Amino acid sequence: MGRTFLYILLLIALPAAAQIYKYTDANGNTVYSDHSPDGVQAQPVELPPLNRVEPQAPSAPSAPENDDREPARNAYDTLELAGLPSEEALRANNGTFTVNVQIKPRLQPPHQLRLVLDDEPYGQPSNVPILQLVNVDRGEHRLAVQVIDGQTIIQQSPPVALSVQRVHKP
Repeated sequence: MGRTFLYILLLIALPAAAQIYKYTDANGNTVYSDHSPDGVQAQPVELPPLNRVEPQAPSAPSAPENDDREPARNAYDTLELAGLPSEEALRANNGTFTVNVQIKPRLQPPHQLRLVLDDEPYGQPSNVPILQLVNVDRGEHRLAVQVIDGQTIIQQSPPVALSVQRVHKP
């Protein structure tokens, strides 16, 4: 049984060490084969060594630059509210109005815009630079916009003071 096993191993290993031959057949075609045909002059082919890549251990992921979650400074060159009156009160009979956000460069994913009304986050974050306020009380308010990434504040615009005027109907 031991000799049979040894012969089988030799037969399996034999093709791995076989020579490759190159010759031209009767039709003039170049042929490569693992055996030299009878009656034809075949040249042994010397193959270059096989390419080999050594396995490498996976590298540890690099730590992010702001690992302590400090907001990035000046991620956007321009971030400000637009479309608000500066000299007069904003007339909104039901307290609903929209504001435009000027931002350059364009908002980058996954960043979102969030309004800040009287120093408190207001409404749902959005990636659209037109934001709506609903049922804002009359009087003086401070309004700003933030660029956020999840719960992290990336950048905030300067606050704008505005006065909301609502008509009271009895």
